[in-house]
Amino acid sequence: MAIDYHHLKNRAFAPVHQHYTERDTMLYALSLGLGNDPLAAAALPFVYEGMPGGLRALPTLAVVLGYPGFWAREPDTGIAWVRLLHGEQRVRWHRPLPADCAVVGRSRITHLTDKGADKGAILIAERRLETEAGEPLATMQQVTFLRGDGGYSQQRGGQPSDEPLPALAPTPQDRAPDCTDTQAIRPEAALLYRLMGDYNPLHADPEVARKAGFERPILHGLASYGLVAHALLRQCAGGEPARLKALDIRFAAPVYPGETLVTEIWRVPGQDGQYQLRARVAERGVVVLSHGYAELA
Repeated sequence: MAIDYHHLKNRAFAPVHQHYTERDTMLYALSLGLGNDPLAAAALPFVYEGMPGGLRALPTLAVVLGYPGFWAREPDTGIAWVRLLHGEQRVRWHRPLPADCAVVGRSRITHLTDKGADKGAILIAERRLETEAGEPLATMQQVTFLRGDGGYSQQRGGQPSDEPLPALAPTPQDRAPDCTDTQAIRPEAALLYRLMGDYNPLHADPEVARKAGFERPILHGLASYGLVAHALLRQCAGGEPARLKALDIRFAAPVYPGETLVTEIWRVPGQDGQYQLRARVAERGVVVLSHGYAELA
């Protein structure tokens, strides 16, 4: 059954109220591998409440807060959910995240683009995260490739197809990165990251992963997004989470738990605080995150 443009664009999402605690903040950081080295002092403020100044939240914690769940799997969507992939993530932070806070996530579908019967469709969901008092924390855009749902506009009698978001720029090809960061991904990373609220079996069940075309369960795109953000903070922001203001990335290829992620970062000439970045898997030599753009205060 083809997806219905009007149904998806008008689909109502109830506000998601969530009170996350310091335990949740620490668990998120641990799921990304912070604390793998018990002597790495720079990681302690994100996983241990006893540091001077107290516990700090990684800014990318925002992407798992106020999350409406794996709604694409619900029958009313018509989405071939087994074949969907998280294509891009774009986030703007409005203020630093507290380590303990009551928040509200407000989601809506802003774009649905038909690429053609053999090319799939693109769905963009926006989520605004704010405190219960209404203070904005972050605005997120999740770009999802619906690989099994292309051609819907023709199948349903000429339904609309939205213009996509402006394309992200590729990283420089004419010069080496200004800095590089290497981090190992734990073998159980995907199983840990599921505890953040994304229970898509693609990240846990080998049979589901094979049906989707992967040799084994893959790491969540948002987990690799968090890894790259932390690499950027380590290399360019002195580990200071409040300095991250924007991060856009394209998920170019799957990441498997147990691999080694190498993040390459370029400063944008003449633009203070702006960076381009990508990440590759050392063992396979494959670029897995591309077209990255970041802003630091």
